Amino acid sequence: MKKQLAENEYSHKQAYKRKNIWSRNISTLVFMAPFTILFVLFTILPILSAIGLSFTYFNMVEAPSFIGLDNYIRMFFDDDVFLISLRNTAIFAIITGPISYIISFMTAWLINEFRRSVRTVLTLIFYLPSLAGNVYFVWTYIFSGDSYGFLNSVLIRTGIISDPILWLTDTKYMMGVVITVILWLSMGTGFLSFVAGLQSMDRSLYEAAAVDGIKNRFAELWYVTLPQMVPQLLFGAVITISTSFAIGYESMNLTGFPSTDYAAHTLVLHILDIGGVRFEMGYASAVAVFLFALMLLLWNVINKTLSKWL
Repeated sequence: MKKQLAENEYSHKQAYKRKNIWSRNISTLVFMAPFTILFVLFTILPILSAIGLSFTYFNMVEAPSFIGLDNYIRMFFDDDVFLISLRNTAIFAIITGPISYIISFMTAWLINEFRRSVRTVLTLIFYLPSLAGNVYFVWTYIFSGDSYGFLNSVLIRTGIISDPILWLTDTKYMMGVVITVILWLSMGTGFLSFVAGLQSMDRSLYEAAAVDGIKNRFAELWYVTLPQMVPQLLFGAVITISTSFAIGYESMNLTGFPSTDYAAHTLVLHILDIGGVRFEMGYASAVAVFLFALMLLLWNVINKTLSKWL
């Protein structure tokens, strides 16, 4: 009897405790609800829907029909354009990802040495390209394939070339042009996170490091600054991976859709082609799921690498 009373009292206490937790956090839950609802509706549900559709044949006219792993088999064994776009995406990610990450951090670190007003202006200048909506018109003029294009006209006047180069349609030059433009646009959200992180450094650690014998700025960067910026570095890595693997519209605006011999075709453009032009939504979902899984894998690898290193 005593045992039963003790159990009842314990259960009442736990119920009261749970009720207290909910009542104390009701305001937090109310403020979180709009974001949570939107996140579930526009992120979680589309991802789950894409995973489900990737195992079906769906042309947006007929109801989806289950075909198992056929879309994934087709992806690797019966779609040459997918393999080309996978190779191009890997090239863009391998080149633009690390370079843009390093450029963003080093630029933020260098401008951090200026006084506040100058730093604000420089941050705005470096961030502006990522905000420019019609920037591709400028680059299209610079790399125009006729003799009136800016780069061609300069090279012809200086005698370096005699005939204009087709920068945006010749497969030898297209990738280089797209990579150049992407690097120019790389000062985005990751760059801002680095700027913000550098402003929140604990200055007493720098004084302690100077006392311990650290004399130059690079040693200070390695031993003091980087260990304090782990959250910003991880966030910047996630943003960089997302951006480098989501390259598509930049290439399309510069080289057309599709580009010559698919030389600048990426996985994002392949998804757009299959789903938006051919309406093969089941197969497009399979490619999207593969791209998402690839990005998720790299996020985890870089997260673990940076966490151990720093």
